[in-house]
Amino acid sequence: MRPENYNNMASIVVENLTKKYGDQKAVDDISFDVKPGEVVGFLGPNGAGKSTTMRMITCYMAPTDGNITVEGFQAGEHPEEIKKRIGYLPENNPLYTDMAIIDYLKFCADIQGVPKEEVNSRVHGMVDVCGLNLERHKKINELSKGFRQRVGLAQAMIHDPEVLILDEPTSGLDPNQIVEIRNLIKELGKEKTVILSSHILSEVEATCDRILIINRGKIVADGTSDTLRQQAQGQELVSVNIEGDKAKVKKALTGLASVEKVNEEEFRTGFYLVQSKPEMSSRKDIFDLCVKNKWYLLEMTGIETKLEDVFREVTN
Repeated sequence: MRPENYNNMASIVVENLTKKYGDQKAVDDISFDVKPGEVVGFLGPNGAGKSTTMRMITCYMAPTDGNITVEGFQAGEHPEEIKKRIGYLPENNPLYTDMAIIDYLKFCADIQGVPKEEVNSRVHGMVDVCGLNLERHKKINELSKGFRQRVGLAQAMIHDPEVLILDEPTSGLDPNQIVEIRNLIKELGKEKTVILSSHILSEVEATCDRILIINRGKIVADGTSDTLRQQAQGQELVSVNIEGDKAKVKKALTGLASVEKVNEEEFRTGFYLVQSKPEMSSRKDIFDLCVKNKWYLLEMTGIETKLEDVFREVTN
């Protein structure tokens, strides 16, 4: 049974989760939660523990230690109840390739307990939502990888689950298909709880409300993309284009009290990358310096830390 305070709980709660293979810890004492209606991106290098964590949340794999609660049900006590409420697309999309799309989705609806009178409407609904209309009469082995991925998404959603776990959902899709699936996931996130992993960081940033980064089995970052970039940036970095003698300009910039480091940009003459000292801004000092020396300040632009930079910083 669900606890009495279920409505006030997170949709997914992971507490001190650990998975060992012999002496190796694939997942090492991680904890996080996901709120109802939240889309969370789960990032990490290959072998970091993403897929293992997802398999444990779906009750496909038992943890060595720790607790998982999904929609109020404890994984150790009610795995079947959790499976009813989760739609799962594994990294290696398992399909019965000798079946026709419609037959396969009807089969998935049946094993997921969709009432018989609703099966046809659910199947045709998923065919529409996942963009399978033009291919719907084909066998799965006649489909491209991108369309097979769509069939995998359709089976994950066929029973209208409250939680979706999607491991590399845009794998093998072309750019147009990626945009379509991204929009679909964002729409689903208005009603469902979604965890998705991806190596396409721009897609995660565009799709997800929050990002978790795992490395060597441990959670190393947790927050919105903006929060993670701000945390990683730490010190202000600006690109400036100053018209003047290069040696004198660089020396003068380096001598400013608010500046920690100055480098000339490699491919743009007259441009300098200026890193401010911690908790300081050098923009006003740079402007005043140019006025004092009668140099033309042609451009001054703040450099924003990219999600790729954050990823590299926390996983190296």
